[in-house]
Amino acid sequence: MSTARTVLETEEHQALRAAVAALGKRYGREYMTTVVREGRHTDELWAEAAKLGYLGVNLPEEYGGGGGGMAELSIVLEELGAAGSPLLMMIVSPAICATVIARFGTEEQKRTWLPGLADGSLTMAFGITEPDAGSNSHRITTTARRDGDDWLLTGRKVFVSGVDIADATLIVGRTEDARSGKLKPCLFIVPRDAEGFGRNRIDMELQAPEKQFELVLDDVRLPADALVGDEDAGLLQLFAGLNPERIMTAAFGIGMGRFALAQAVEYARTRQVWKAPIGSHQAIAHPLAAAHIELELARLMMQKAARLYDEGDDIGAGEAANMAKYAAGEACVKAVDQAVHTLGGNGLTREYGLASLITASRVARIAPVSREMILNYVSHQSLGLPKSY
Repeated sequence: MSTARTVLETEEHQALRAAVAALGKRYGREYMTTVVREGRHTDELWAEAAKLGYLGVNLPEEYGGGGGGMAELSIVLEELGAAGSPLLMMIVSPAICATVIARFGTEEQKRTWLPGLADGSLTMAFGITEPDAGSNSHRITTTARRDGDDWLLTGRKVFVSGVDIADATLIVGRTEDARSGKLKPCLFIVPRDAEGFGRNRIDMELQAPEKQFELVLDDVRLPADALVGDEDAGLLQLFAGLNPERIMTAAFGIGMGRFALAQAVEYARTRQVWKAPIGSHQAIAHPLAAAHIELELARLMMQKAARLYDEGDDIGAGEAANMAKYAAGEACVKAVDQAVHTLGGNGLTREYGLASLITASRVARIAPVSREMILNYVSHQSLGLPKSY
């Protein structure tokens, strides 16, 4: 399929896109479905992507990264997804956790974590969602209290990806402001073997190598240096991680939509029932064309969000990242649905690898924030309309 990407992307970005696409093609959807069926993790693809420098492309060169930003990292995830083998942990480990540490961590935290996160030898999960809080981060009840020089962290988290393979989890908790008495968000690095840090796997219909977990933190004792950055800047640090999360979720959705659409286009081009390929009929061709347009539009907003973020415009990036995530989620679901419909019964077979995407595509709509909450954000922040809550 032809695109107009070359107008907007540098030669370096085009080269990165082509190289990652070649890597993804060597693995593909069959690799991913095999990994899921066998209950394994994507260790081989993760290791090769790391070796080629793709996992840490957004991190500072002085800590072993590629010196790029969200623009480059989103290209990596999108192209792997378009090949049928996206790495969900890229959203969590290098995009959220490593970005927060790179921007706000102490020098010791940067030296301890960033080289490993860049070369893939270390991974970090991210825990923010709670059973009773949902999208309302103000209702987070995971709290940290001081005990001498240490912190004691207590609470629960749900839908935390990849805790079983992560060396640590970046946990969003709340500490009490000594001046106001109010609770404020803070981020803590919790090692996987910390005493009192328990996990239970959530049984999901979603077929993915990355498993989902509920976490229980029962007075987990952490040293003072487990706190990331300034205790008084927790909200700023939190959104510094959430904007990349939205940008990368958009890349995840766009890649998945592109994969599904490519399958459908190839099928429509070659499948012949009457006298001509089914793709010659407008009832088949037009919905696929519309899906392609919507994916391209979503990519444009994702590129805008990545550029604003990489230029340090957190406020502008916040708006664009939410819009990109919304657009990509909608485009992904529509592309997958139309692809399955185009293939008919074949769209539900394992051979074509599309049926499992019916569930997976909904992730881009639901997580990390629902489309309804994004519409709330846009109506309040962009349009200036009053809140209903």
